[in-house]
Amino acid sequence: MDLYAFRKRLSPLKLSNPRVNNQATWLTHMKSGFNTMKVIKILSACLVILPVLVSLSLVLRNPPADQVNGFVDARILEKNAHNATSTGVGEDGWKNGLIASEFDKNSCLSKYQASIYRKMVPFKPSSYLISRLRSYEKLHKRCGPYTKLYNETLEQLNSGRSDGPTDCKYVVWISFSGLGNRILTIASAFLYALLTNRVLLVDPGNDMTDLFCEPFPETSWFLPLDFPIKDQFGDLDQKSTRCYGNMLKNNKLNTSTESLPSYLYLHLVHDYDDQDKLFFCDQDQSILQKVTWLMMKTDNYFVPSLFLIPSFEQELNKLFPEKGTVFHHLGRYLFHPSNQVWGLIVRYYQAYLAKADERIGIQIRTFETSPGPFQHVMDQVLACTVKEKLLPEVDTQSSSVPPSSGTPKLKAVLITSLSSGYFEIVRNLYWENPAVTGDLIGVYQPSHEGHQQTEKQLHNRKAWAEIFLLSLSDVLVSSAWSTFGYVAQGLGGLKPWILYKPENQTAPDPPCRRVMSMEPCFHAPPFYDCKAKTGIDTGKLVPHVRHCEDMSWGLKLVDSHDEL
Repeated sequence: MDLYAFRKRLSPLKLSNPRVNNQATWLTHMKSGFNTMKVIKILSACLVILPVLVSLSLVLRNPPADQVNGFVDARILEKNAHNATSTGVGEDGWKNGLIASEFDKNSCLSKYQASIYRKMVPFKPSSYLISRLRSYEKLHKRCGPYTKLYNETLEQLNSGRSDGPTDCKYVVWISFSGLGNRILTIASAFLYALLTNRVLLVDPGNDMTDLFCEPFPETSWFLPLDFPIKDQFGDLDQKSTRCYGNMLKNNKLNTSTESLPSYLYLHLVHDYDDQDKLFFCDQDQSILQKVTWLMMKTDNYFVPSLFLIPSFEQELNKLFPEKGTVFHHLGRYLFHPSNQVWGLIVRYYQAYLAKADERIGIQIRTFETSPGPFQHVMDQVLACTVKEKLLPEVDTQSSSVPPSSGTPKLKAVLITSLSSGYFEIVRNLYWENPAVTGDLIGVYQPSHEGHQQTEKQLHNRKAWAEIFLLSLSDVLVSSAWSTFGYVAQGLGGLKPWILYKPENQTAPDPPCRRVMSMEPCFHAPPFYDCKAKTGIDTGKLVPHVRHCEDMSWGLKLVDSHDEL
């Protein structure tokens, strides 16, 4: 069966019978006083048509076996679309209570429609997490931008010193690094805000408002453009006078409330030093808790180390009984594509992915100076996908489609990469050679930008759309060290096969492995025992914080039932 015939089989059946379509005209003429003879002729015609209609009715009611799946899928998709549109309730967000319902549907279509495209996953947020999110939303509404309490704390910020306890405290996330890093670090900052009863305000940078919908009802999470020290963000680093680690190093921090500055800067970037890393110690958290404004710059998903802070332990256990679901729940709560980005996602999905029996996502990220393609990377990708039976082998000796024991499957392969070379190789492989299984393989790539262009708005729109499309895959292959892949796996609730990082331009053997959990990796964690004040392997302290599969020194959250 060729690709055209296969797609036609999946399309809804269309019936056209001119005699049936003319029934309305017949009824009109009857009412107008047609003579008896014409009536008799028409009735005779109806008697001829009736058996045809009955036969068609039976066909529609009992379609051939090879058409059943296509009709069922179409009906389910149509039903889900109707429910999401008519009730404004999506399966994954509102049904389990993760997302509040007080939103204007048209302001963020993805919140209402994402569940149509996502596959069902077994991970449910705890009732305690849902309760805390509702409480946080009330706090954000009370203390958010331009509220009375926000304006009062701004006065304290402008004064340059802390005037004692306030009703609202803040952590300001400063825009930094690439899109994948930004998404992961916002989630980290939000969890920290949740644990410390702070309000998270997000520096929008150049394009954040264009990428994401507002996550909190009736308020904004974006830092106002007229924020007093916003023009200083670019100069904040670990040598800044208000940098917490630098102040500790130079004994410039008096821990009495009266002497604390109005704000402190937290440098949690990959190059941070031992003093900066004291952020992850209980004693230092008790100091930071007294400061009204905390400015944070980071390119790390630092959530795993929050689980190693004793004062947070009980709260985190209640929030996340399943430790491997932290980013999955926080990501689905916080990050919803804007209407512009959602349009990119839906149009591409409907055009290329919707009718596939299975969707395979392949995310290729290399850290070479040029984008590629590289032969050793292509060899590694094919070795992984074929070895793990994600894609079928091809018959290079025959050009005909091999006989299939059953109905051939249509598999859609979505490749994301800065280079178009990998897509072209895989596409040609399955175009020029038949799959030994008889399956039909369609290969697609939304964009190939050549190199990362973080500063460009359209580039980031496409990147966010591609991350989301990858998250809609049934199975996922992702690249080592890539935060782009981490976000996709977390949003999709997927445990991908991760490609080991090649060394010396040689494909690793084995080429990949299945990850322990869908959680991202913390690439630059501290290795420090705060009580003993000595170095320690923080990947061996508790069973739910382990070293990452793709980075031996990194940390990630896992569940007790996850395999090593």
